[in-house]
Amino acid sequence: MSTAVRLPSAALGVRPTGRLRRRVRENVTAYGLLCAALLVFAGFSWYPIVRGVLLSFQQVNFVTAPTWVGLENFQKLFADPQFWQAWLNTLLFTGLALVFGFAVPFAVAVLLNELRHGKAYFRLVVYLPVMLPPVVVALLWKWFYDPGPGLFNTALHAVGLPGLSWLNSPTTAMLSLVLVSTWANMGSATLIYLAALQTIPGDLYEAAELDGAGLWRRLWHVTVPQTRFALLVMLLLQIVATMQVFTEPYIMTGGGPGDSTVTVLLLLYKYAFFYNDFGTASALSLLLFVVLGVFGLFYVRLTRRAD
Repeated sequence: MSTAVRLPSAALGVRPTGRLRRRVRENVTAYGLLCAALLVFAGFSWYPIVRGVLLSFQQVNFVTAPTWVGLENFQKLFADPQFWQAWLNTLLFTGLALVFGFAVPFAVAVLLNELRHGKAYFRLVVYLPVMLPPVVVALLWKWFYDPGPGLFNTALHAVGLPGLSWLNSPTTAMLSLVLVSTWANMGSATLIYLAALQTIPGDLYEAAELDGAGLWRRLWHVTVPQTRFALLVMLLLQIVATMQVFTEPYIMTGGGPGDSTVTVLLLLYKYAFFYNDFGTASALSLLLFVVLGVFGLFYVRLTRRAD
């Protein structure tokens, strides 16, 4: 009785062409999809960045041919007093936005986390301003700040207090813009903080209560340490976001009164579309890119360390 021995296909000189073709076809499809994504990024992200860097060293007004001027655009920026004022205003806006836009959402998240009923309703109420277009928010608050029939001055007059020049005074214009930005963007930050708060084990709060810790001690010794990663990430993201403020000063004040609310992006817009100087505008965007890139590196290192 003979026993048939089944030899592998490789020993018989037969190649598994079906499996090989299938693997080649899958790889070609995957690399094809990857190349399409790379082309989109190259055309709409990487190329504008490289083009902007080149424009920052050229004199460009789209009327005459671009000419290479080296560092003249940067020298023009450094000699412009409005450039330094714009950076000071941007840093002031960022600082005030961190005081309000960083602390207020965290406090609201803590309050929402302590609620026993109606959490979903209050989350919706807090998040509603985020769903409004920024231009609509700016126009709405511009009416609120109107020195005549505006809502805020009407409320002040109703209680016998004098009205304020919210957007027409250098002392209150920047703070008024910060309040608008805080109201419009606090919903997203609040939900992120709320998600971080809900991951804290309840045993920690129970142990703190048994040790006699009050509300503030529990907040400082339990809540803040347990959410420090979320707080640091949101701090970096808010710094990057607030340093790019444009919509509020552009629509509500136009950079005034005087230059008290001119920000870096608003000045960049003026260089490009008011002064028709795209080279200097690109140089300013390159400087802002470098500054924000530093905070971006901190963010990457922070997230890698957490991982």
